[in-house]
Amino acid sequence: MTAITCQQAWRNMTQQSQSQSLRNYTQRLAMDDYLVETELFPKAVLEAYTAWNLELPLSDEQTQFFNAERGGGQGDYRSGMRNKIANVVDCLSRFPQSKRAIITISNSPSPCHTSDDDAKCLRELHFYIEDNKLNASCLFRAQAALIFPKNIHFIGALMAEIAQSLAIPVGTLFYCATILVSDRS
Repeated sequence: MTAITCQQAWRNMTQQSQSQSLRNYTQRLAMDDYLVETELFPKAVLEAYTAWNLELPLSDEQTQFFNAERGGGQGDYRSGMRNKIANVVDCLSRFPQSKRAIITISNSPSPCHTSDDDAKCLRELHFYIEDNKLNASCLFRAQAALIFPKNIHFIGALMAEIAQSLAIPVGTLFYCATILVSDRS
């Protein structure tokens, strides 16, 4: 599967999900440019949500961007993220061929189907070094094309931080969503 840009993936997702949901959407993405700006997600908003999910401090101005329309609790991936990043960096520094460099997103072990916050959309990220580049695979329980810019910006920034710590470039992301929908309705 040839890697496409994140911008191309967003256009593809938007087009494919307009008339119906799509099960088991997959794509390989080039992660050298993960900025996909939209009316709902201009760059400043993307940076705020990414900082939040990377468990970094936010300015008062950045906190003003948060609202349910932009993903709510389903897109809150920050719990323990600094330790998770350090664990992946340590793993790949010590064991570059490891298959255990994984970030799992916190979730209730028995999610209540009536609670959006109980079932995070992003489930796991698997990191690996191949061709001396940091690559990853991700699994989404669900992806709304409308929210993709926020998610891919977070994943791109996460990959960039890990790659920088390992002193290698960023490669590609194998992206898998169990269900792709147009929006959160």
